[in-house]
Amino acid sequence: MKKWIKFELAIVLFAIVVTTMDSCKESGVEENKDIALNEGTKTTIEKPKKKLSQEFKEYWYSGQAEITSYALQQPRYGQMRDGHAVLVFVTEPFSADKQVKADAHKSDNIPVLKLNSTKKYLTGVYPYSIMSSSFYPVHDNAHALKITFSAQEWCGQVYAQLNNRDQFEVMSHSYFESEADQNLTLDKVTLENELWNKIRIDPKDLPIGDFKIVPSMEYIRLSHKELKSYNANASLTENGEESEYLIVYPELQRTLKIKFSTAFPYTIEGWTETFISGYGEGAKTMTSKAKRIKSIKSPYWQKNGNEHVSLRDSLGL
Repeated sequence: MKKWIKFELAIVLFAIVVTTMDSCKESGVEENKDIALNEGTKTTIEKPKKKLSQEFKEYWYSGQAEITSYALQQPRYGQMRDGHAVLVFVTEPFSADKQVKADAHKSDNIPVLKLNSTKKYLTGVYPYSIMSSSFYPVHDNAHALKITFSAQEWCGQVYAQLNNRDQFEVMSHSYFESEADQNLTLDKVTLENELWNKIRIDPKDLPIGDFKIVPSMEYIRLSHKELKSYNANASLTENGEESEYLIVYPELQRTLKIKFSTAFPYTIEGWTETFISGYGEGAKTMTSKAKRIKSIKSPYWQKNGNEHVSLRDSLGL
C-alpha cells in the first residue's frame, strides 16, 4: 500500500511539473538561446524577447527607412579631414540560416533593425569611403546576428564580416601583408557595432560599468589593432532632451561618446571619438566629431532614377 501511495504521489508531482511548463509556454513568453562569455567559458543564457510597443511598430514598420546625414570631422594620418556621414536605419526580415536579408517569408526569419553607416572624406588627393552594417534583432534578445565592414581608398581596400553562430566567426581581408587573409573565432561579448542599434531600440538596456567589448571594425582595421575583445567602461547620462552614452577603452586610449534624443525614437544627434591618430613620432591624440544635419523617412530604394538626385539636397549632401 505504501509503495502504491508513493507511486501516485510521483505521478501527481510529474503532472504538476508538466502543467507548469505548459503554462509558461502559453503565457506568451518567447525565449531565445544565446551564447555569452562568462568567466572565460561559454554559457547558454535564456533571454526573453522584448515586446514591441505600438509606438515602435508605427515608426519602424511604416515601409520607410530613416536616413540621417552628419557633418563629419575625421582625423586621418594625424590631420583633420572634413567629410560627411550617413546613418540608414531600417527594419527587414533576416534569414536565420544564411544570415542575409530574407527573400521570402519563413517561420524562422528573424526581424532585425539594420544599420548601414557610411563615411566619406578626402586625404589629400585621394578619397576614403567607409561602410559598416549591423543586423540586430528588434526583440533585443541576442547579439547582432551579423556585422560587415569595408573601406576603400586608392592604396587598396579592406573588408571583414562577423557572423553570430556558436561563437563569433570572423573573416577579414586586407591589402596589408601583416593583416592579409584571416579567419578566427571570438567568444561572445558586447560588440561596439551593435550598440548603435540598441540605442534606437532601448537605450536603458545599454551595458553600463566594466565589461568586455569588441571595438568597431572600422577602428580595428584603420588603426591596425588586433581584432579581439578589450576591457571597457561605459556610462549613460541623461541631460534633459539629450542623452549621452560614453565608452572608455583604457588600453586603447580611446573614448566614444554617442549623443541621442532622450525620447523615442532616440535619434542619433552626433558623436565624438577620441583616439591616437598617425604613426610613430607623428602620432597624437585627436577627436573625430559628427553633428546631425537632417533626418528624413523615405523608401529610398524606390527612388533610384536620375530625377531623384535632387532629393539629396534635403539631406544636405
